[in-house]
Amino acid sequence: MRHDIDPAFRELPLRAVADAALSRARQLGASHADVRIERLKSQVVRIRDGRLESSNDGEETGLAVRVVVDGTWGFASSADLTPDDAAGTAAQAVEVAQISQPVNAERVELAEEPAHPDASWVSAYDIDPFEVPDAEKVGLLADRSRRLLAADRIDHVNASLVQVLENKFYADLAGTTTTQQRVRVHNSIEAVSVDRESGRFETMRTIAPPAGRGWEYIRGDNGASAWDWDAELAEMPELLAEKLRAPSVQPGRYDLVIDPTNLWLTIHESVGHATELDRALGYEAAYAGTSFATFDKLGKLRYGSPLMHVTGDRLADHGLATVGYDDEGVAAQQWDLVRDGVLVGYQLDRRMARLKGFDRSNGCAYADSSEHVPLQRMPNVSLQPLAGGPSTEEMIRGVERGIYVVGDKSWSIDMQRYNFQFTGQRFYEIRGGRIIGQLRDVAYQATTTDFWGSLIALGGPQTYILGGAFNCGKGQPGQVAAVTHGAPAAVFQGVNILNTTQEGGR
Repeated sequence: MRHDIDPAFRELPLRAVADAALSRARQLGASHADVRIERLKSQVVRIRDGRLESSNDGEETGLAVRVVVDGTWGFASSADLTPDDAAGTAAQAVEVAQISQPVNAERVELAEEPAHPDASWVSAYDIDPFEVPDAEKVGLLADRSRRLLAADRIDHVNASLVQVLENKFYADLAGTTTTQQRVRVHNSIEAVSVDRESGRFETMRTIAPPAGRGWEYIRGDNGASAWDWDAELAEMPELLAEKLRAPSVQPGRYDLVIDPTNLWLTIHESVGHATELDRALGYEAAYAGTSFATFDKLGKLRYGSPLMHVTGDRLADHGLATVGYDDEGVAAQQWDLVRDGVLVGYQLDRRMARLKGFDRSNGCAYADSSEHVPLQRMPNVSLQPLAGGPSTEEMIRGVERGIYVVGDKSWSIDMQRYNFQFTGQRFYEIRGGRIIGQLRDVAYQATTTDFWGSLIALGGPQTYILGGAFNCGKGQPGQVAAVTHGAPAAVFQGVNILNTTQEGGR
């Protein structure tokens, strides 16, 4: 179902405020100026052992003005949405640029973008979660929690719901005006089981991903695209009991069949962040480092095996980073980052695109609120499935000695996005093409190019799932962004497996 922009947002003095800011910026000599008016609504509900623990609602609205004056950035923001205040905010942004100009070592120039006047875009969802009564949300989470608590060996259950509705109005001196609305939701449920004899405990969390959908996704009633919550909750008690009694893994090299519910995070850290051009050029360094995939390696770096085809996009239905236009007025696109295993592209904003000679930005500018300046942020970054490829079960049957990895958990990666290790929710030992039971204390470790170079099989479209997170961090002051990573199941040959208990000295 397609929705209209929330009338309450449209009723704000969007154009009058933007016109006042842009007019003032032009008068004061700005060669470029853009205005964002943003409204961000959020709600977080937490349930502990079937009882409401907390429910927090937030809403913030504000104005941001960004300018280029004599090749230097200026930025200012305000919580007031009046034409007079907008003009004053624009003047502040120009003043910031003028004060900064003497210490600016590199002239700011932006790649061209066609004007998009009076454009409007709304994400794909059926039921606005903010129109659902709180009692229904709490009741659903409590019911799912109690179902788990009723099972043997489940001692505690934590459940949470996060929902966001984001509205943005953008206008610039080139004539682009866009009005957008997107909704995203995430329900997570974690069960805890304690072995009272040994004192050891294990946890297991649902693997249902966050999504750019509405309440229908949380309720599980949107047809073929629904997540089967009932099935996942029904199997969790036995899966957790099996995990608690599972043997600890013997470290060594194994073939891995990695489920998309785990592989999305490895894509995020080892490909998504590594192909941010500002990071590859060293402009982003203080927060989580730079990238081994430097610009001189474009078109040359063997990132992985020839099976590896990774795309960036702002277009995927229900993607967390899907928009109609980015925060520089650039229309959403899709492009290749890695093709046939070779690095062929980067994520760009307008400044990075112009700086390195690209014709156009691919729409990767985003600010998480009106208080922050847009950064080059990650789009949906996805590993493409193999047309006509095998099922997960078929890939498991082809593995003689290996581990099947399901669900994400902790991770660690170095400041070059190169050396890493990842764990998961569940690990299954594979012998002779058959799963024989779960393992504990597993982490897989590799360098980015060795790992992706070991890719020997990809699942077909039937194995493809959109995973992702709400909380990708970048920048100082820090910003968060929601991002989706699609992936099929995949097989990686001879990956190093660590025993996390042994590594921890226990």
